[in-house]
Order: sequence, then structure tokens, then C-alpha cells
Amino acid sequence: MATSLDKTARKLEQSFQAVQTSQRQLETLLNSMQDAVIAIGPDGRVQWANRGMERLIPHRARLRAPVVETIRDPQFLAAVRDATDRRKIASARAASIVIGRSFDVTAAPLPGGGAVVVLRDLTETERVEKTRRDFIANVSHELRTPLTSIQGYTETLLDSTSENGHVREFLEIIRKNAARMSRLTEDLLTLARVESGETRFDVQPTAPSELLNDAVESFQDLARTQGIEITIEETANTPVIADREAIHQVFSNLIENAMKYAGTGKRILLGSRDLGATVQFYVRDLGPGIASEHLPRLFERFYRVDKARSRESGGTGLGLAIGKHIILAHHGTIRAESELNHGSAFLFTLPVERSATEPAAHVS
Repeated sequence: MATSLDKTARKLEQSFQAVQTSQRQLETLLNSMQDAVIAIGPDGRVQWANRGMERLIPHRARLRAPVVETIRDPQFLAAVRDATDRRKIASARAASIVIGRSFDVTAAPLPGGGAVVVLRDLTETERVEKTRRDFIANVSHELRTPLTSIQGYTETLLDSTSENGHVREFLEIIRKNAARMSRLTEDLLTLARVESGETRFDVQPTAPSELLNDAVESFQDLARTQGIEITIEETANTPVIADREAIHQVFSNLIENAMKYAGTGKRILLGSRDLGATVQFYVRDLGPGIASEHLPRLFERFYRVDKARSRESGGTGLGLAIGKHIILAHHGTIRAESELNHGSAFLFTLPVERSATEPAAHVS
């Protein structure tokens, strides 16, 4: 019996040492992270914090103290509650943890209750992104005036030149490229304003049929000259919350894109369908389709599937990026579906008018 107890004691000691070693390794790993990490128990008290958290909030990350004494940011606390109560990973953006700095907050549930939270400092990233947007907006704005002058003088020379030789040919090349640069600067300005939140959208309850009809009317004549038929397949009845002009721009970019790749089908199909809390709109063509490896990157700035064809058609490579940011600003989603030789579809959602999803009140 003494021998058995001795063996059991040695095993327990080895197990305890292994647990201590694993704990030290984990602490070393977490302390080496630049991001701040804090563990919170089911009772809402701080269980552990790494050195990143201690550097971030000196003298405040006290163990066993309520987490609200350490961090009072409402978005952070809401993410912790979501992870603790719903047992799901929650994300948030916190701007009041440290004055002048913003953080990406990711909270994940812990086994047995509570949550572990990672805080990633986004201050420098956002500063660089703002610098980039400001630079693009300023350069694009400054290019407007000289480009307008180039276009104006070129058109004047074309009007006053009767010969059909090289002079007129060169002037046409200048005019064409100046117009393309002008479109590019306008798209860059639009994208910078939408990305930064500078653009304010006038959202109103709007019938999906109105958005679809506006889009078709704008392109019907141009499509007819190219032998393309634009058809509305189906229309949802639930009003959506949208800025009519902004959504018209999204449709314009998607239809222009579809017209370039309509292919032998020569048809573009538009429609909308109810999805409960949202309405899904789509623009579908019957062209050659897009390879699957391109789909995740279609909405990136300047990304082109067929670079040679895009240059030939005069596209700026910004239309889908602008459309994405407009839809995101409307709290919607946008994506693309495609199968080679079976066409492509671009789909986006818009939130419905709240009263349309609320049950009617009973009148007694």
C-alpha cells in the first residue's frame, strides 16, 4: 500500500509539474504578444492579463477586480457579455479605452464560463489609411482643373481641324486619354469619400421596383444600340432603406460591367427578392463567366480579371470597389457568383424598412 501511495504521489507530482510547465509556456507565449490579452471569469472579474494589457492600462488590470474597473468602454463590455452569455465569438471597435487610440476587440468564450479578450491597436493603421485616402483625394482634386483644360482645348482643336491626317488622329488620342483620366480622378474622389464616411447618404423607404426601373431606364437605349436586352425578372414588394442616387450608382457600375461581358447571350437580367430582414438585388449576365480564383478579389481597388480587355473598354477598375463601400454604408452585403461558360451574377442586399418586418398592432 505504501508503494502504491508513493507511485500515486509521484504521478500526481509529475502531472502537477507538467501543468505548471504548460501554464508557464502559455504565459510566456501570451506575454510575448504585442496585442493586449485579458481573461475574464463568469463572475465578470479579471482572471489574468498579459504584459500587453499591463502596458496598455498600468495599475488598473488588477486580478479578481471587476473588469469594469479596468476597462469602461461600452463596446468592449458589450463584446464580453456577448461572448460570456451567448458562447460565441464577438467583435467590436473600441475608441475610449485609451484617449486618442482605437482598438479592434475580439472576445471568445472560455471553457467553464467567462471570456478571453484580445485588443489589437488600430491607431497607426487607421492613421496610415487616412493619410492614403487624403492623398488620393487631394491629388485627384488637383488633377481636375488641368484635365478639364486639356479636354477643352483638345475638343476646340478638333472642331477647328478639317484635315483627316495624323494631326486629327493625335488629337483624338489626347482627347480619349484625357477623358479616361478624368473618369479615373472622379472615381478616386468618389471612393475616397465613401471609404472615409465623408459621403452622407439620404436614406429613405424606397420600393425595390423603383430602384430596378431607374437602372433599366438609364441603360435601355445604350443596351439597344449594342444589341443587348435588359430585363427585370422579379421584383420584391417590401420597401428598403436606401439612398436612391447611391444605389443607382451601384446598379450603373454593375450593369456597365455586365454589358462588357454579356457575351453571345446578349441578355442582362435584373431582379430583387425578399429575404426577410433584407431584400436581395441582382444583376446577372449570360457571358463567359469568371474563374473561381478571381471571385474573392473582384471588389478590390483596381483588380481586373482581364487587364487587356479592361484597358480597351476604358474602365477604371474602381466601379466594384465603389459599389461595395456604398452597400456596406447601407448596412448591406455584396458578393459575386459565377461559373465558367454560364455567366455571372452580382448580388447585394439592402435592409428593409423596419415597419415592414414588425407585426401589425392588434386593434381592440
